Amino acid sequence: MEMFALEHDVAQWESALLPLRGAGRVPLLLALSWHLRQRDCARAIALSEEAHLLLPLAGLEAVALEQARARLQLVQAEVAWLQGALDAAESLAMAAHAMLCAHGDGAACADAHWLLSSIAVDRGDHARCDAELLAAAQQARGAGDAMRASLADAAMARWAVLRDAPAAQARWSGHFQADAGVKLAAPLAAWVHDFHGLLAHTSRDLGAAAGHYMQSYEAALESGQLRGAITAAINIGDCFSSLNDNESALEWMQCALDLARPTGWPRSIGACQTHTAETMRKLGRLGAAEDLLREALHILAPVSGARTYANALLHLGELSLDKGDYDTALDAFSRLAQRAEALGQADFRSMAQRGSAHALSYLDRPDEALQAAERACQLATAQGDAMHQVAALRVLSMLHARHDLPPPAGMSERNPALHFLHQALQVAASIEGYSPPGELLDALAREYAHAGDYARAYDIALDAGVAREKSHTQQASNRATAMQVYHQTEHARSEGYHHRELAASEARRAEVLQQTSDTLERLSAIGQEITTHLDASAVFQVLDRHVHALLPVNTFAVYMLEPTGTALRRAHGMEAGRPLPDNAIPLSNPRAYSVRCLLGRREVYIDQVPPKRHAYTVPGTLHNQSVLYVPLMVGERVLGVMTVQACHANAYGERERLIFRTLCAYGAIALDNASAYRQLQDAQAQLASQEKLAALGSLMAGVAHELNTPIGNSLLIASTMQQKTEDVERLMNGPGLRRSDLAAFIDDAGKASALVMRGLRSAADLVNSFKQVAVDRTTEQRRQFDLQQVSNEIIATVMNRIRGSGHSIDMEIAFGIAMDSYPGPFGQVITNLINNALLHAFAPAPNDGAAGTGCMRLSATTDGARARIVFEDNGGGIAEQHLSRIFDPFFTTKLGQGGSGLGLSISYNIVTALLGGTIQVASSPAGTRFTLDLPLVAPQLDGAAPASIY
Repeated sequence: MEMFALEHDVAQWESALLPLRGAGRVPLLLALSWHLRQRDCARAIALSEEAHLLLPLAGLEAVALEQARARLQLVQAEVAWLQGALDAAESLAMAAHAMLCAHGDGAACADAHWLLSSIAVDRGDHARCDAELLAAAQQARGAGDAMRASLADAAMARWAVLRDAPAAQARWSGHFQADAGVKLAAPLAAWVHDFHGLLAHTSRDLGAAAGHYMQSYEAALESGQLRGAITAAINIGDCFSSLNDNESALEWMQCALDLARPTGWPRSIGACQTHTAETMRKLGRLGAAEDLLREALHILAPVSGARTYANALLHLGELSLDKGDYDTALDAFSRLAQRAEALGQADFRSMAQRGSAHALSYLDRPDEALQAAERACQLATAQGDAMHQVAALRVLSMLHARHDLPPPAGMSERNPALHFLHQALQVAASIEGYSPPGELLDALAREYAHAGDYARAYDIALDAGVAREKSHTQQASNRATAMQVYHQTEHARSEGYHHRELAASEARRAEVLQQTSDTLERLSAIGQEITTHLDASAVFQVLDRHVHALLPVNTFAVYMLEPTGTALRRAHGMEAGRPLPDNAIPLSNPRAYSVRCLLGRREVYIDQVPPKRHAYTVPGTLHNQSVLYVPLMVGERVLGVMTVQACHANAYGERERLIFRTLCAYGAIALDNASAYRQLQDAQAQLASQEKLAALGSLMAGVAHELNTPIGNSLLIASTMQQKTEDVERLMNGPGLRRSDLAAFIDDAGKASALVMRGLRSAADLVNSFKQVAVDRTTEQRRQFDLQQVSNEIIATVMNRIRGSGHSIDMEIAFGIAMDSYPGPFGQVITNLINNALLHAFAPAPNDGAAGTGCMRLSATTDGARARIVFEDNGGGIAEQHLSRIFDPFFTTKLGQGGSGLGLSISYNIVTALLGGTIQVASSPAGTRFTLDLPLVAPQLDGAAPASIY
């Protein structure tokens, strides 16, 4: 894993992370949490915590798992460092370092040393900073990571400039020379240009310094080094301030502060406030400057060991001198001296002593002031810093002019003040390209006048005028330089902004493409869910759920076109979580958006509903500001209208409208399918009812035929006996009744009564049998019965059709097979099998005009708690290609010839759903066999939800 990554890489990882789920996210979570550690601390921590939870599921080997956990610890450590929690940061970094070293991960160890060096800087321990950076470079080189090694070298060079600029230049200036035409990688460029900028700044080449800082700023932003970018922006502001372009300086200070404030990092925010306060001091806005400095010192308290804190103390001391608050100034410079010793940075040491001398002088403590000024001069001389040496000598001159102090050793001038001013001029003359300022010569002229040498004072005053003229020229040159630097930095800034915008635009494009892909994928899954439902109410519920999940919605409603085609009726509606009442909108209503949508067959979107439209709002509903209506269309047919509405204006952009159109398309298909399925169910129920009525009609025809013979015979005998009775009566009333006639009548009457009784008993038995079958068929009630008896009764009801067809049926079922089941549905199954055989098995041959004699056989055996019932025939059999479909609803080979295609389907449902058994079929050209395997005791059904078997 690289130490720093560019913006477009991070954007690509962000896009790639979106569709991933579970442990598959771990590699990108590790990369993003590491490279967002300065770009977005909060998100980096959130991603690192997610990665920590998923790591055990990622299937990593033990070593890789430990290294990943150590990397996440480094993320937490760096965030803690940035937030000023130095102890916590160091503890986490040390723990991660120990784990990484144990596994020999040199590159990651270098990252740990790098972070520890940054923590040391904020503690003010620059010796340890150097040691950690040196260790980082060694670890990186050992791991073969040239980039990390170069970064560590550049950081060491950068900090070396602040300690000893000439030595740093001698050691490092040739170390980072890039090959001609080869641009430094952004992570390294941020540090190399910062190093060169500091070198140029210390040598007063402010234009070059600003140029390097600008390149450092852009490279730091591009590589995610936000803290470095803030520092570079501050340094650019300092360059403008030194060029007396304080307005541009403040602009860059504000740029730095805008970067720092959202982060909450104390060191960065405090540094911005400190340098902004110094610029304000130069502009004379002392009160605002002091407020900023006080706030900066408070914010910087957690990192009081850092150079930034020392810088704030320096500026507070200088501001207090300007205000004449010498006690505060002395306190600030004394604290600065302590920090300067801890930091080991000579520039702060010299400035702290010089400032203390100035404050002590005005507090009438001349001896202490003299000692401080002499130490400042010695430190500047030892450092080789001519500018600080000149400043210290001027303070010594001021002290001797204000106080009666012992003259310095080797004094060759008339008084100590002149002595130190001449020394200051000599040192200033040694600075290449530097002209002594007019105020230094003015001070010298005043001292000569004070000493009575007016001629010399006059000559020097003339030189001071020339110096001021040069100063004005230099200031003009500085202003020109400032303008040039401003244009250069603005050009570089705009170019950097352009590149960042291009990268951001590419990232946004990738994100939009990913979001579009994700949205389409999600809509596809939603479409599958919607169209799986064949019930309209279920479709409405799914649409409602997904509409509220994907869109800003206050009101959602579906209007369906009434069968009459004269109105739209609300089939589903929800508003603010409450169901909407039923509502119908006539198609003759010209004001209704829904009617316009339906009749126009087009989308209607109102981004801001006019207030006058509120008068037409349905009573009891809310006044929505954005409304979107889309027709529900399947091909050219319009089923209705679907609408979403929101309380705020402009709620639905192109993306939202695209999502809603897609949902409407899926909804229309699903609702059309639900309507077709409902019609199919109605037709199936009607056909099943007709099938059942036909079976009952067949039953009644059988009953009528079976009763016709015994009742007809009884009627014939009764009519004959009626005639004989009339004859006997006539004989009795006429010539007379002979004994032989009476005996014959009695004999005929006895025979007739015997025949009538036998016929009526037969009819009574048939009626009882038919009545039981009829009750079983119509009530579907469960009861205990004997299988033989019920089978006899069932066959009796269809015997008329069997004999009429010229066929026969045999039954081989032993008495005593007791069942606890549903005799009515069982009878329906047997009847359907018989009718199916009569219709299909014994059909006439293609070349014959009549069917042959067929035989059917019904048999049953028991095996434990189950009965095996076989119905077979010797007909033509079932074609092999039809065997897999004979139980399908509406499948028949005799459509329009008496076959409905429901008989065997109903039988299958009865056997499997109600009787708790199975039905199998085997067929050949020699006939067909149906085998029913039924439990003797049928399973119990839920009384609250009876099975629908017809």
